[in-house]
Amino acid sequence: MLKRLKLENFKAWREVDLGLGKVTGLFGTNSSGKSSLLQLLLLLKQTRDATDRGLVLDLGGPAGIVNLGTFKDAVHLHDESQRIGWLLEWTLRERLKVSDPMGRPADLLFEGDCLQARCEVGLRQAQIWPYELAYRFDETDFRLQSKSGPGTKFDLVTDSEKFSFRRNVGRPWPLSRPVKTHLFPAATRSLFRNSEFLGDFELAYEDMMDSIHYLGPLRQHPRREYHWSGSTAEGVGESGEWTVDAILAATRDGETRSLGYRKRKKSFQGMISYWLKELGLIHEFILEEIAEGTNLYRAMVKTTPSSVPVALTDVGFGVSQVLPALVLLYYVPEGSTVLMEQPEIHLHPSVQSGLADVMLNVAETRDVQIIVESHSEHLMRRLQRRVAEEEASSEDVKLYFVSSEGGVARASDLELNEFGEIENWPERFFGDEMGEIATITKASLTRRMERRG
Repeated sequence: MLKRLKLENFKAWREVDLGLGKVTGLFGTNSSGKSSLLQLLLLLKQTRDATDRGLVLDLGGPAGIVNLGTFKDAVHLHDESQRIGWLLEWTLRERLKVSDPMGRPADLLFEGDCLQARCEVGLRQAQIWPYELAYRFDETDFRLQSKSGPGTKFDLVTDSEKFSFRRNVGRPWPLSRPVKTHLFPAATRSLFRNSEFLGDFELAYEDMMDSIHYLGPLRQHPRREYHWSGSTAEGVGESGEWTVDAILAATRDGETRSLGYRKRKKSFQGMISYWLKELGLIHEFILEEIAEGTNLYRAMVKTTPSSVPVALTDVGFGVSQVLPALVLLYYVPEGSTVLMEQPEIHLHPSVQSGLADVMLNVAETRDVQIIVESHSEHLMRRLQRRVAEEEASSEDVKLYFVSSEGGVARASDLELNEFGEIENWPERFFGDEMGEIATITKASLTRRMERRG
């Protein structure tokens, strides 16, 4: 699970340092910088997946999960003299132990279940250049940093008092730059005889990036027919285009899901149908093959217990909009991190509130972390309520209000106490609600007095 995200000089952010929970909500006005926080994670995931190892940052294109243009577009205030820096901290799936490479396997040097990765990039001769790559583990830095001066040589250093990197005899040549933004150069292992464990950090980073899944704000319209070749989807796609594929793959594999401890498990499709009914959208969801062997499927729903099934295309738009979100939360492997932008679009306020319950349930039962960018007061209020009712912990639910002034974004940590109350409510958060109520009341009284003459 991601625990911390720190940024410098990225898009609207001069700097920001966020602690992340099991469910993290990013709220604020339009164009305030909320989406940029998710874009940084998507940028790093896209870079990790890039086939070109010579690419420092994959800023993307029309087919990418994120398209940030050029370095000038991505750097804060378009100031190309600045460097973009970030730090990620996350918990590992399993506790990592590093033995002394020069000693016995039983001689442990470092041990822990938390890892940090940080990097700093900038322009060098009009090209993006990595100036530093570092991992921090067990309170120790392992850093590849650029040597002073205009050259391209790097040093491998550590601040440990009990360990130092040792050169192989007869190999004095310098290291080259980092590969992408998370890999030490291949020559590291041949130049330093006690550096093999650095590969564990790289693998942990890639595992963390592989666990990130994304659903964007604009979802595809439902179709009357779906063709499924039998493939297993990695997710639902950034616009929900693989939602049906994911349901069919999970159904074929006999996957089941539970609502919690000592509660009867449901089939995957049964769980999706349960939540659609619980949210008050429909009574039953059915996904079936049109004719055996055709590989053509149709999504049908029953709006009431006694109604006949109708195509998903023939009911309200809200069902098809929330369906990818539900499927993604239950489809991704346990321990994943799910990024969502405005999942509340086209949903009734009561459904927006219910979606918060889905997130909390998934975070608890499946150990799935959710980072959601939203404008929904109803979603946020439900998160507050569940903390007040002790169904969620204020430590697990992190809420932020993002604002912007002069093109510079700022994140305020909304201090949620154990009673679900926000102790530092920002001015004009979700508009001026009390002002609107007062104005309506005043206008109503004025009109009544005018009528009485």
